[in-house]
Amino acid sequence: MDLVQDLIRYLEKEKRLTKNTLYSYRRDIVSFLQYIDDIGVHDPMAATRKTLERYLTSLKKAGRANTTISRNLASLKAYYAYAVYRGLLETNPTDNIKPPRIEKKLPHVLTPSEIDRLLDQPICSNVKGIRDKAMLELLYATGIRVTEMVGLHLADVNPDLGFIRCHADGRERIIPIGKVCAGAIHDYLQKSRPVLLKNGEEVAMFLNMHGQRMTRQGFWKLLKQYAEEAGIAGSITPHTLRHSFAAHLLENGADVHSVQSMLGHADVSTTQVYVQLVNSKLKDVYIKAHPRA
Repeated sequence: MDLVQDLIRYLEKEKRLTKNTLYSYRRDIVSFLQYIDDIGVHDPMAATRKTLERYLTSLKKAGRANTTISRNLASLKAYYAYAVYRGLLETNPTDNIKPPRIEKKLPHVLTPSEIDRLLDQPICSNVKGIRDKAMLELLYATGIRVTEMVGLHLADVNPDLGFIRCHADGRERIIPIGKVCAGAIHDYLQKSRPVLLKNGEEVAMFLNMHGQRMTRQGFWKLLKQYAEEAGIAGSITPHTLRHSFAAHLLENGADVHSVQSMLGHADVSTTQVYVQLVNSKLKDVYIKAHPRA
């Protein structure tokens, strides 16, 4: 188990992986260690390629998705690569194990009319509705992750100059906001946050009804409620607004590198999925509308 802790510290310091990724690595490795211990392999360094393949097969039989199995394999590859690096093994038993094939699915995005219906749901005659309107407008206006939104400090948001400062994984990015979003945030700061505020030293931008920092889970419940009230079918998550932000920008002529910068993607290939989505939609429109399609 000490090797797992050392690996997590190494990945955090040297690779600068996110907390969520580190949590997944740890969970995956610990689950594997429990599995091999149960089948009588008490030394992880004695696990063979066959042992690892049996474990991955057990995940498949348990109904785990290929994406989950692939992530588990990536965690174990990192674990045994670190063991080799530390001199505990000569070769990595995962080297020749290939991940299962994953069918790439295009992200689900809302139509502009669905976005309008969703953002119109909060009742802006009370402090809660004003706050919720500001959060929804901000997520769609900037494409930031919900964890980034609830992590914003008061000093990170400047509606007068029209930008927010977002911090994630030790990096900072400046994202512009439009007039509609700036107006919603201004209303929240003037009419809602002062009422919600219980502690004058609280620096969180968005507060819950107890005057504490809004949580990811708290916002998730609000979004689900508003989506149902807006009559939007299907499952909607905070990430749906992020996907919609990116797709709508590209549909209206934004270049992929600008979208990449605003989303905070380290690699433009991650952003390219939205280009594929837009191209797919354009192809559908062409087939339906062109007389010789």
